[in-house]
This record gives sequence, C-alpha cells and structure tokens, in this order.
Amino acid sequence: MIKNFIMLSTTALMLPLLAFAEDTEIKEAEDAQAPVSSLQANLSRLAVQYNKNSVTNRNDDANYPGTFTSDEQEVFTFIFDGNLAYNRESMVWVNSLFAEYGKSESTENGKKTKSENADKILLTTDYTHKIWKLEEGIIGPFVNLGYQTEFTTFEGDDGEDYRTKILRGKTGMKLYEGKYFKELYAAAVEEADFTYGDTNMKTAAEIGYKFEYQIRDDMKFVSDGYFRKFFIYDTYRNTDYKFEAETNNRLDVTIVGNLSFAPFVNYKIAKTRGAKKERSNTTVGLSLGYQTDYKFW
Repeated sequence: MIKNFIMLSTTALMLPLLAFAEDTEIKEAEDAQAPVSSLQANLSRLAVQYNKNSVTNRNDDANYPGTFTSDEQEVFTFIFDGNLAYNRESMVWVNSLFAEYGKSESTENGKKTKSENADKILLTTDYTHKIWKLEEGIIGPFVNLGYQTEFTTFEGDDGEDYRTKILRGKTGMKLYEGKYFKELYAAAVEEADFTYGDTNMKTAAEIGYKFEYQIRDDMKFVSDGYFRKFFIYDTYRNTDYKFEAETNNRLDVTIVGNLSFAPFVNYKIAKTRGAKKERSNTTVGLSLGYQTDYKFW
C-alpha cells in the first residue's frame, strides 16, 4: 500500500506541473482561438459561528478521537476557507486551506475542564482534467493530495497526548462547476496516518459533493459533505475509522456587500474499529461570514 500511496502522491504533485508545460485544449475542431487561462484567489468563507453541539453515545466508548468527544456547551467557532485556482481550457488546479477551531471551558466542583467542538487544519492540492464539457460544468478525472492536522493535541486511550497527522491521496472522477453541484465526485483513497508516531496505511473509497442553490439575489443555500468507507489497514488501532461521513448546510443571507448572516446545521457520524456503536455530532447555530475573490488575470 505504501508503493500505491507514493505513486498516487507523485501523480497528484506532477500533473499540475505538467499542465503548465503542455496544455491539451478542449475545443471544437473548427475553433482556432488561443486557450484562455485565469488565476484567481478566493476567500470562500471567513466566519465566526455561535453554535451548540449534541453528541450521541458520548459516554459509551472511549475509542473516539477529537470532536466526537466534545460536550454540549454553547461555543464560538472560527473558520477560514480559501483557495488559489488556476484554470485553463483543459484543466483546473486548486490549492486550498481550510481551518476551524472552537473550544469551551466549564468549571464543576472547582475543577476546570476544556472541550474542543472543532479542531481541523486541511491543506489540499487538487488537479482536475477537463474531458467532457456539459452545458454547465465539466466532467473529468482528478487527483488530490491533502494533509490534515489540528491546532491542539488530544488524549489517546493510553493517556498520552497525540495530534492528528494524516497524508491523504485521492483519485477518481469529478463533475466540476455544474449548475447546482459545484463538485460531485467518487474516488479511491489512500491514507498515511502518522498520528501515533508509526505509519498506518489505510485504503478507502469516498464520495463527496458541494452544492449551491441561489434562492434569490440575497439568499443562497450552500451544502457540502462526504462519505468515506475504509477497507484495508496496515495495523490495528481502536480509534481507526471504519467509516466517517459529514454534511454541512447553511443558508447565506447577504447583509451588505460581501458580509452575510447564516443559520446552519452540520452533522458528522463515524464508527471506529474499537467501538460497539457509531457516534454522531450535530452542530446547530448562527454564523457571520465574509467572502471575496481577486482575479490576477
């Protein structure tokens, strides 16, 4: 599996570079126009959220990491979601950073406890080759390489502190920039998990989406999510996921300019190898967000 992951990672890094050297144009035979390219920075979302979590089966198993152990207190969460996108007639290359963090503190019987309701940093580079043009959007193969970590450590079942460190490669087919589905994909996934020091290789399948629907000029429904199912592991750890899924949904209402107000509901569910029951985390709340973009050419 390590060889497979190295090959997948190398492909993810090399394809965007090769695209600069030689671009395969998508056009009609009679179309003699030069290929058009663009480079754009997008701040998809900079937001502060006021939310409350509800976690099921929180006290049944000790084999869940991170935010699946959060409490049900109200808390503020901060989110950054941005990317740099290079677009040509034959390909699109997107480099992204997503970060979120939120924690709560409580005091009971003189003892202070902390609980993280959100803690994630995700860096990705994603290359999609445009094969079939639709009336709105394109379909083609893609490769994605990402690194997932977090701001703070969590306590493992051995009492030691650990920090999530996962290198993840994906390859599959994607619908990109459709009328409503801005992304819709199916992919094979290879993970190298360094969280506990040694390398645990994992193989999975994943489907995911990004959906937008403009209700009116000042109101838009936005949703994204994924489902990931694991099949093969190098080693056994209680906190390895058998499956994990997440959906995030909000209603963006423009206040003024690029500033928006949004009620939202997010839902995550997973089951680990050492747990008897799956565990879910539902988050509801309100957010104040800002978004903008800058086109270099």
